[in-house]
Amino acid sequence: MGLDCDTRVIQVITVCQDIADSLDEGIGIDVIIIDFSKVFSSVPHDQLLTKLVASGVDSRVVIWVREFLVGHTQRVRVGVHLSREVIITSGVLLRSVFVPLLFLVYVNDIWRNIDSCIGLFAGDCIIYRKIINKNDIEKLQKDLDTLGEWVVEIGMKINPGKSKAIRFMRAQVKNPLGYSFIDQKIPEASNCKYLGMIL
Repeated sequence: MGLDCDTRVIQVITVCQDIADSLDEGIGIDVIIIDFSKVFSSVPHDQLLTKLVASGVDSRVVIWVREFLVGHTQRVRVGVHLSREVIITSGVLLRSVFVPLLFLVYVNDIWRNIDSCIGLFAGDCIIYRKIINKNDIEKLQKDLDTLGEWVVEIGMKINPGKSKAIRFMRAQVKNPLGYSFIDQKIPEASNCKYLGMIL
């Protein structure tokens, strides 16, 4: 198994175990799935390089990464017509094995100021919390607001239609969920797919 596959499996096992543990304790757990779109093509080069410098990486590595990213152009052909060349200022080359590492540098601070459990793998983000009382619901919403500010700050795009909110609990009667993310209500669902696993 490759590193990406191992990481994905560990994340799925961790989430499933946390849900199972909560249910065994008789405690509900609210899970929010947020789907980011075009994660690799939306990474601005200047912000990525700034984060790389801030992480303390050797300046020679930063220069090498800058040379790797900067200076690429692209054109679009439709039939016999060819567009003018434009400089690419965001995104990382999808064919490179270096891409996941650069993306991780870019999103490494996603956990900043968030108390709930959070996981991110490529474009799939999950944030969840045990719900013992109303205060926990408010804390999870606060973390969603913080995450929304982070998303806007780094210029990530989301697929609002693919975001879901789910409450796992043993009780038959469930109160409706009212979570929102970047001023949009998150639709409630009875299940969702996270990293290939139906929750």
